[in-house]
Amino acid sequence: MAELSEQKWQPPVELEALAHLDHDRALRRGYPEAIYCEYKSIVQIRAIAAAVRDRAHEQSGVISPVLFTRASAEQAEAVLAELPDAVHHEDAKLVVWPTTPPEPTGGLVVVAAAGTSDLAVAREAELTARYLGRRTVLVVDVGVAGLHRVLGRLDVLREAAVVVVVAGMDGALPSVVAGLVRTPVVAVPTSVGYGAAFEGLAPLLSMLNSCSPGVGVVNIDNGYGGGHLAAQIAANGNPDTA
Repeated sequence: MAELSEQKWQPPVELEALAHLDHDRALRRGYPEAIYCEYKSIVQIRAIAAAVRDRAHEQSGVISPVLFTRASAEQAEAVLAELPDAVHHEDAKLVVWPTTPPEPTGGLVVVAAAGTSDLAVAREAELTARYLGRRTVLVVDVGVAGLHRVLGRLDVLREAAVVVVVAGMDGALPSVVAGLVRTPVVAVPTSVGYGAAFEGLAPLLSMLNSCSPGVGVVNIDNGYGGGHLAAQIAANGNPDTA
């Protein structure tokens, strides 16, 4: 990214009593603003999508991808009404515009989902990292109930610059993975689990209390936050794995 002083800054867009869009975040931070759709009305979503379209910022002739996260089917339709060439990843509740990820740079981000029930959050993390410019691999159903499954994917996990581990229930998988790899682990607790999981609080606390060093934890079901952090960690490439 060129020096900030050399960039053409755009003033923020204020949508009266609605939003204050940060179009220059890609210039300032290297990554564009994301639009969190949950709790927004259809009218609000359409207005924001239209503003994104009208003020798209180009870097080196390429528009930085904008992510609309936690989008319901109806909210996704509202985005597509203003940005018909956007793509809706239903499994991740994610709408992205433009549709083509940037050419990947930096290191590999591996996203490991403990169970199939964790896949929505895991896919949100994986797609976020991909659209922020990283190569990604998704590893599915490697929870601690069958340790042979995660051990069978060690070759992939050990190739990563950072591993995002998405798990609910007892939230034990990040500690296991962190004990097997030399790269940072981003732990994402999910709200998957029976009553005493307290909608993700139990795995969150387990991850915060991990006895394995090198584990960082984001909030419950925050696949976007986990993927974004992983993309930043992997920006400088993979560490020496010799």
